[in-house]
Amino acid sequence: MNTRLLIAFACLAPLTAQALPLNADFSLDMSLAATSDYRSRGISQSLGDPALQAGATLMHSSGLYLGAWTSTVDYGFDYKTRQEIEYYAGWYWQASDAISLDIGYLKYSYPKEGQFNMSEVYAILDLYGLKLGAYYSSDAPNAFGKDQDTLYSYVAYSFALPAEVGLELRAGRNDVKDPAFWSASGDDRNAYYEWEAKLSREFVGVTWGLSYIDTDLSKSECSSWYGYDDLCSATVVVSASKAF
Repeated sequence: MNTRLLIAFACLAPLTAQALPLNADFSLDMSLAATSDYRSRGISQSLGDPALQAGATLMHSSGLYLGAWTSTVDYGFDYKTRQEIEYYAGWYWQASDAISLDIGYLKYSYPKEGQFNMSEVYAILDLYGLKLGAYYSSDAPNAFGKDQDTLYSYVAYSFALPAEVGLELRAGRNDVKDPAFWSASGDDRNAYYEWEAKLSREFVGVTWGLSYIDTDLSKSECSSWYGYDDLCSATVVVSASKAF
């Protein structure tokens, strides 16, 4: 599928105090997560079913990092893949506690269904909690199995609420070069909007999340591209994650 879980926060999260120091220059972050629905840029990648996820990132004191992240997936029909694997490498530059820049490269791999494989370059600017991100691909598959250009951009903001609860708000736009989303009337468009509001809190060493996720795609537009009409609708997602 040509939608992906927003990895901006996955890339930045390992660059926190959770990382395990290996020596004076290197540190390692590992994480495990379970979620009631794997949503990527507003679209379910697991047919609305739960997913298990894991990741590991090796970081250098210079800001360079590389890692891998994986999730269970289910695209239905006769597709055999049940796993998405993301390999990434980048550079994280921090001007101060409130200003940072993250740039890198992502490779998506789908065992047994290589036609879904693609890559992206990304840049994420964080200014006092306000994140501006962009992901560009020149080899994302379209509905006919051909490579096309795609651009995903978003704005997000995170802040703390009382009782040690975090609130993260995000709004994004996913553009594809070729017409992709057809309505019941036969009209098509090549972009859609998605948004998420997420509450999180750490309890007994686990970070618990509660998200509201939605897109502006109609059921017919969703079905025309993804094959199902209920993968793009509003939903509530519950998650639990643990960093090591």
